[in-house]
Amino acid sequence: MLETEEQLWDAYSKAVVTATQRISPAVVNIEVRSPVRGGGSGFVFTSNGYVITNSHVVHNATLIDVTLADGRKFPADVVGDDPHTDVAVIRMDTKDLSPAPLGNSQSIQPGQLVVAIGNPYGFQATVTAGVVSALGRSLRSQSGRLIDGVIQTDAALNPGNSGGPLVNSRGEVIGVNTAIILAAQGICFAIPINTAKFVAGELIRRGKIRRAYLGVAGQDVPVHQRLRRYYGLTQEKGILIIGIEKDSPAKKTGLLEGDILIHVNRQAVSGIDDLHRLLTEESIGRPVALTVLRGTDKFEAVIVPGEVA
Repeated sequence: MLETEEQLWDAYSKAVVTATQRISPAVVNIEVRSPVRGGGSGFVFTSNGYVITNSHVVHNATLIDVTLADGRKFPADVVGDDPHTDVAVIRMDTKDLSPAPLGNSQSIQPGQLVVAIGNPYGFQATVTAGVVSALGRSLRSQSGRLIDGVIQTDAALNPGNSGGPLVNSRGEVIGVNTAIILAAQGICFAIPINTAKFVAGELIRRGKIRRAYLGVAGQDVPVHQRLRRYYGLTQEKGILIIGIEKDSPAKKTGLLEGDILIHVNRQAVSGIDDLHRLLTEESIGRPVALTVLRGTDKFEAVIVPGEVA
């Protein structure tokens, strides 16, 4: 028995070490000067100097310095900042960097091993490990809007970890570490990498994001097998509406808490990431067809999205 336990611990340690070795060259320390001095973490997104971090790390920064894993230090500028998802992109004037390998946040499951790397309290390249505690959480951003589809983990985070990568056992980034609950132990959150990739791409192209706005808070949920079979649905998941904002397009359309959104313009939405990709700026002010499950009923609703302020 003891030998088996030792083998299990050796396998666990090897997984953490392997993941750490693969991601560490891409992890950076970010020092920020604004009205107050602060900092956080980030990771190299492209070989030509783009770095992903949290919006709250660099928001309103007047001076940013980035220190690479090899000790080199560069000034950086904010390319774009999206407080609604707590994602920002900064850029250093350098090339030939090693970008972080990116994973797929829709493929992760509760209980799987994750590793967080960052610079808590200035202690660079600090590694913590844990598991995915839950998926589909909602977290209120500093802008006041809910961030949906958030990953909950018990990999220990502290101030300074913000913006650093949450990685799987293969060393692939599956989330951007963003928040902790100070009064609790082992409750930490990360923005899914699929959401971060989409936001970062838009920020690099345009410097900002124009978003269609429905006015709902939601979380990913499985669609019951009997409903899938009865209605001929190929998807296994949808979006459970858990909140509707006052005077929002969703409120005017008659959507209710407890409804499950499964299609947008006849395209399946299996999660929040799908919804974000489909509700582009082209949808603002234009009728959009929703397919909704309410109990055992399926119906169509037409909504006219607004624009996120």
